Amino acid sequence: MLRKRVLKLVLVLVGVIFTALVYPMIMFVKQAPALAMSFSVYVTLGIFLLIAARNPAANRSLIAFTAWSSLAHAALMSTQAMRNIVARGELIGSAVLIVIGVALIALSPAKEPVGS
Repeated sequence: MLRKRVLKLVLVLVGVIFTALVYPMIMFVKQAPALAMSFSVYVTLGIFLLIAARNPAANRSLIAFTAWSSLAHAALMSTQAMRNIVARGELIGSAVLIVIGVALIALSPAKEPVGS
């Protein structure tokens, strides 16, 4: 029961963080269009995570996608930061995405048995 409550809390927290990217997305539309496009995916994902918090077990694939895509993004961003392709400050964002990915994997709801 506690695990389910913590998962719901994490889904709401991550959903709010991702949805809050709508503000920088709007600010970067003209200055950094590629960044704005990336943020648009996270804003959309944030809205769906907020919806998924109501019934996490029914949204296992969305939770798994969020976890694994966050880890993939963090791996790529960390590699770019270490090779000085992007600013080293991006490592903070990588760390946040790693925490999100690991938390969602650890709290992911178990697969419900198929009933007859």
